Amino acid sequence: MGYNNTTYTGETGVIKYDVSGTPTAVAEIRSFTIDQEQATVEQTVMGDTTRSYLPSLAQYSGSMDVFFRDDDAAANALFSGIGAGAATIEIYPSGETTGSKLYGEIIVTGHSITSNFDGMVEASISFQGTGGLTKEPA
Repeated sequence: MGYNNTTYTGETGVIKYDVSGTPTAVAEIRSFTIDQEQATVEQTVMGDTTRSYLPSLAQYSGSMDVFFRDDDAAANALFSGIGAGAATIEIYPSGETTGSKLYGEIIVTGHSITSNFDGMVEASISFQGTGGLTKEPA
């Protein structure tokens, strides 16, 4: 994978999800979002004139929107992920040959299907990371 030293474009983004132990690309991705958060713990005591904090637990979560397809093994595994254990996800924001790779374990927390008379049938999948999110190149 080549290092991207310019700005990213998203039209070649890829997400792979664990299908029976094999990272499998999710077909027909429209968009995705990954959110990372850092909690803090307040350590302010009486007599202090400003509040102070320490870093605490970090977490990540995300979502993706895809066109709904019956033959998409990865999207079907994500759909079946409700109520299942954690599985591996690989995220390539600007494609597999340029830029960074993000990966970690996720628990699927939601899956919805939307259908309109004048549009495509779409699915939205939400997930919660368990453990850390790794970025390569770091």
